[in-house]
Amino acid sequence: MDRKQLVDRLDAIEAKALEGGGSERIRRQHERGKWTARERIEALLDPGSFVELDRLVTHQCRDFGMDEQVFPGDGVVTGYGKIDGRLVYVFAQDFTVLGGSLATGHASKIVKLMDLATRNGAPLLGLNDSGGARIQEGVQSLGGYADIFLRNTLVSGVIPQISAVLGPCAGGAVYSPAITDFIAMVDGTSYMFVTGPDVIKTVTHEEVTQEDLGGATTHNAKSGVAHFMVPDEAAMMALLRELVSYIPQNNMEEAPRRPTDDPPDRSCPELVELVPVNPNKPYDIRDLIHAVVDDQRFLEVQSQYARNIVIGFCRLNGRSVGVVANQPAHLAGCLDTNSSRKAARFVRFCDAFNIPLLTLVDVPGFLPGTAQEYGGIIKHGAKLLYAFAEATVPKVTLITRKAYGGAYDVMSSKHIRADLNFAYPTAEIAVMGPEGAVNIIYRHELASAEDPEKRRKELVAEYRAAFANPYRAASLGYIDEILRPEDTRIRLIQSFDSLDSKRERNPPKKHGNIPL
Repeated sequence: MDRKQLVDRLDAIEAKALEGGGSERIRRQHERGKWTARERIEALLDPGSFVELDRLVTHQCRDFGMDEQVFPGDGVVTGYGKIDGRLVYVFAQDFTVLGGSLATGHASKIVKLMDLATRNGAPLLGLNDSGGARIQEGVQSLGGYADIFLRNTLVSGVIPQISAVLGPCAGGAVYSPAITDFIAMVDGTSYMFVTGPDVIKTVTHEEVTQEDLGGATTHNAKSGVAHFMVPDEAAMMALLRELVSYIPQNNMEEAPRRPTDDPPDRSCPELVELVPVNPNKPYDIRDLIHAVVDDQRFLEVQSQYARNIVIGFCRLNGRSVGVVANQPAHLAGCLDTNSSRKAARFVRFCDAFNIPLLTLVDVPGFLPGTAQEYGGIIKHGAKLLYAFAEATVPKVTLITRKAYGGAYDVMSSKHIRADLNFAYPTAEIAVMGPEGAVNIIYRHELASAEDPEKRRKELVAEYRAAFANPYRAASLGYIDEILRPEDTRIRLIQSFDSLDSKRERNPPKKHGNIPL
């Protein structure tokens, strides 16, 4: 065989790999509103930066007629490239090849990629679109999943791991995305569940559609499994690129800083009237976030789930910052089981990857009720407390209004190692609200008063003046400064600048035992 024949053979094999499952399957993929694996990678990465690995890997199964269904690449495209000039590793399951099903060859490619990403300290992005384990290979395909799960776990907190669900993700396949840091789904074309509608109908006699059981809306609004929902795949690739821009390459580096034309000394006069003096009047904490961050750009995470707390990424003078904020516009900003879990996981992600934390506090306490107590609010609230207390990244806290009871402690208070704590003049820092405090402290006096309601109002006013303000906490050093709202952006940027060289370590240990 001469040189030309050797090259022609290589060209033919590579051409077959590039065809995926063939033109007919690609056509059906497009009809579903879905892109192919290679189209997704091309849209995700910087132009011309993708380098493919293991293009010619094939499965070795010869049972059940599989020897007649051999495709180069074995249903997954793997390699590395760049996003905004930064190295990332990516795999994209190819649904046009054997339904993107996972088998030994398929899994070995992903495992190799994960090992490379870990050794080189770069983010790993998984574009999931698979029918699940390849049944023809039996336990070998299950072993392939477990090999991936192990690596997901071992590199958690070492390199960022991001999962995009772009089609089916069922059975054991869901656990790899579940271990990763973020999950994004496409509305109408992606779904995740452990057991499908048919199994559920057989076992529990419930009838449910795939979309209601595990669609993007379900996992973004109800279960909290997913972190983002986008309308189509173009929006997905744009989201992934933006998300990566806020995150460092690995746990030994800091997030990249981006130049901005938004002045660091910009005043925010719109904040002067934002927080109502009336403690019972709601407002949207996102208005405060958008006012102070660079270019009003805030990437909210899990925006549809546990809406009484807001989390996400922003930049302050080019620096990436994670935001955790009570939301007075929903459930008065109370902490509950879902919001505590949501915020705790985000805090731990930011701490693992050296992203400073800004906490905005307006919390009247933990949500009362039997449903919350039976649901484990003690345990789930402790997760958020644990996460903030454990975090060693720079932590800046601003109390805008209410900070009552144990929730004051939990929300990154000075007592659990927040570095700088600020408050607005509207802040109320106390064990509980004035009305509740008066009812307890003065219950005997009120019971014997000639006009209990008039006396109650007087006592409430006295308590509010004495305790429901930021000055007692400031006098004790729990609040470092009482801010004028218009100076918020200026002071936050100064604060994070001053904490730029912060170094803090927790006591040596194998790992803590967070209350799961």
